[in-house]
Amino acid sequence: MRRILLLPLFFWCFCQDLKAQTYSIVIKGGHVIDPKNNLDGLMDVAIQDGKIALISKNIDAKKGLQLVDAKGFYVTPGLIDIHSHNFWGTEPDHAYENGNLALPPDGFTFRNGVTTVVDAGSSGWRTFPTFKAQTIDQSQTRVLAFLNIVGEGMRGGYEQNTMDMDPRMAAYVARRYKDLIVGYKVAHFEGHEWTPVDHAIEASKQSGGIPLMIDFGGSNPPLSIEELFMQHLRPGDIFTHCFGQLGGREYIVDLSTQKVKPFVWEARKKGIYFDVGYGGISFAYSQAIPALKEGFFPNSISTDIHVGSMNNAMKDMLTTMSKFLAMGMSLKQVIQASTSNPAHEIHHEELGNLSVGTDADVAILNLREGKFGLFDYTGYKLQASKKLECEMTIRGGRVVYDLNGIADPIYPPKIMAESELKARKSETH
Repeated sequence: MRRILLLPLFFWCFCQDLKAQTYSIVIKGGHVIDPKNNLDGLMDVAIQDGKIALISKNIDAKKGLQLVDAKGFYVTPGLIDIHSHNFWGTEPDHAYENGNLALPPDGFTFRNGVTTVVDAGSSGWRTFPTFKAQTIDQSQTRVLAFLNIVGEGMRGGYEQNTMDMDPRMAAYVARRYKDLIVGYKVAHFEGHEWTPVDHAIEASKQSGGIPLMIDFGGSNPPLSIEELFMQHLRPGDIFTHCFGQLGGREYIVDLSTQKVKPFVWEARKKGIYFDVGYGGISFAYSQAIPALKEGFFPNSISTDIHVGSMNNAMKDMLTTMSKFLAMGMSLKQVIQASTSNPAHEIHHEELGNLSVGTDADVAILNLREGKFGLFDYTGYKLQASKKLECEMTIRGGRVVYDLNGIADPIYPPKIMAESELKARKSETH
């Protein structure tokens, strides 16, 4: 009987506590870098109902159900990896399309501060529904996609089949899944013709002008990237693997002069975007270092993560970003190339920023000091004194990765009012 009489007092106190705790999470004392909103300084961030609720110089810590101590860390928008391969499966001969070379995203995103990935053409119009059901719908990570112009997608030799490049069907699937498909991908084609590029552009015209991302496979002699930029691609299209130096592909830095080729600068003025797409062998310091010395920075930093690249020189998103820090980009420039820039490229401006009302996708990063060897696939190594590391990732207002338990409490308290009310009713009957 005494317990029953005490229950009204319990609920009154409980409700008062809830009123005082306005926010689900308060992030205190971090250095906020949000390039889109030109934020760069010590600020607090409050989250409520899965959204960014407030950014201010001083938010009362008592107003949060969870307090995150971000002192000494950088607080940024959740990172966007615009070039990844996530159509994982068990088919041993399917490469990146439902195959064992791709990766399920959640295991490799949150530990790197990545909250959004864009699969770069692993699926085509024929296989995208399977990719959606198998990976996109099952992932906590936000998964978007470039649709391969090849109907089968990135299934090895199928990418050479020009008869499977159907602009009409590709456009149909892109329109049907317009909230998930952000553009088209041309990849690994080895023929000496422009058929895949032109078919992808035709598909784009039939689906509202969404962008094309292109990865040349390698032809002999190499196709001219000047012709690609000036006669085929349009403003807003994306040239990935921009710092690659491989046989069968023309590259952007002239090795004899160590200068970015003049037409590459013209392509940038035209509005073509240059994406890193690091990959296993698609990035070389011999291209990146001279380009960055001239001030030719990538528009977007991305990993091209797959089973091979993650165990090679690339490693992960933060290692890739750290390399660009070591080559001379500022931290703010690196964050911009990993958040708001890729969001702009894929026409999802709601992502990659900490604007009030947007989804609370947040990365909390530590810039560690030490001795780090950052090498490329050729074995060339930069000795770096700083390297980015992820302390915490918040996706949709929920902590999904906490390296060192900087949240207090580590797990949010459960709201038990409804269950307690049910218990009270059952005891009084």
